Amino acid sequence: MLFSKRKVEEAPKPALKLVDKKPTPQKRIQAKHLSDEFFQLKNRIHSRLLEMVDLTLMDSLDKNILKTQIRSLVQRILEEDGGQVPLNLAERERLVSDIEDEVMGLGPLEPFLKDDTIADILVNTHKQIYVERYGKLELSESTFKDDAHLMKIVDKIVSSVGRRIDESSPMVDARLADGSRVNVIIPPLAIDGPVLSIRRFGRDPLMLDDLIMLKALTPGIGEILKGVVHCRLNIIISGGTGSGKTTLLNCLSQFIPSNERIVTVEDAAELQLKQDHIVRLETRPPNIEGKGEVTSRDLVRNCLRMRPDRIIVGEVRGSEAFDMLQAMNTGHDGSLTTVHANTPRDALMRIESMVSMANLDIPIEFMRRFIASAIHIIIQVSRLSDGTRKITSVQEITGMEGNVITTQELFSFNSTGVEPDGKIKGHFRFQGVRPRFVDKFVQHGMEVNREIFNPDVVYEV
Repeated sequence: MLFSKRKVEEAPKPALKLVDKKPTPQKRIQAKHLSDEFFQLKNRIHSRLLEMVDLTLMDSLDKNILKTQIRSLVQRILEEDGGQVPLNLAERERLVSDIEDEVMGLGPLEPFLKDDTIADILVNTHKQIYVERYGKLELSESTFKDDAHLMKIVDKIVSSVGRRIDESSPMVDARLADGSRVNVIIPPLAIDGPVLSIRRFGRDPLMLDDLIMLKALTPGIGEILKGVVHCRLNIIISGGTGSGKTTLLNCLSQFIPSNERIVTVEDAAELQLKQDHIVRLETRPPNIEGKGEVTSRDLVRNCLRMRPDRIIVGEVRGSEAFDMLQAMNTGHDGSLTTVHANTPRDALMRIESMVSMANLDIPIEFMRRFIASAIHIIIQVSRLSDGTRKITSVQEITGMEGNVITTQELFSFNSTGVEPDGKIKGHFRFQGVRPRFVDKFVQHGMEVNREIFNPDVVYEV
């Protein structure tokens, strides 16, 4: 049995009031007082449940069996309270569901993690939980009881991946079992209380055809992107926060041949590659004594000794940019990475500044030639004001003029207005430039439809 036969002490019978499922703005103001009574009852039952449960058996039991036994125990505790707690059937079901989430999952976050329409979960202390649906933020009705309750959930998340968070290490990057990325920052750095951010990824990663259907790009652009991956061109995906860089990186990685060895380097493992021959590496923060840290730069250096065909760095944000460029320049063609930047030109400036962080005292002209010879393609992705994400530019690096890196834009997305429902109108247009990499397409036996580059063809979206 999951639970022992300890005698359950009788608890006082609380008077309970629940918040309506769809509270009006006036009711939302009173929600805290009403939910306090619900939290008290839930915590009382949760505490008594933990006294009855044999915690050593929880991990070994099937989830469905565990859920059935928890439900049975909660019903038993409610009955031992005399059956006088004023709960209707819907309220009782909500109570049981919340306690299941507390014991087996992540408490108030669990319903959001089960909702595939939610892309981000943003917890601003225990008082507010915002979620992003279809590119738009909205305030949810859920809250935590207090900051201690929130910290319990945080500890459950970070301990599951071997990380820690406390006053001496008040920031942490972690991940959930489904690959979702988690960032936590706590006092004294977060002034008002713990702040938790979860960037979710779909259970089934988006394919390139899905992005075409969502009008993030056109079929012609899709064919070009397939080709540049297959022909082993080095690609930088540039964009702002939440613009879809990692999603696009996952999509492009699907076109890497299955007979190639791929090594990935990430701060928190979140890539969902489908190939069989993959080695996944993840950074490690310092321990409580400040020792044992393993950085992205350490891992990039190490993966060069692992005989990779392709190196994928989840995001370059520091001195590892220099080692990544070295790998691109020394036989590891077809490598991919992402960088935070608003335009392709900004991406080059950021990479330049990150290379300088390696403290190698490289002359600026040599550094730019180094970058120009390593990177072939920059793909710019953006999240527009209506929440949609689009590839807004693809540029090919063509070399140097003086000490300036030169590029040519192959295609772009231009917005032309806003519809009454707030949707952005615009069009994709090729610039009529024949890319240099077309010759590589031919060498790899890929046919290129020259009509794709016709600047007179406009794709309205």
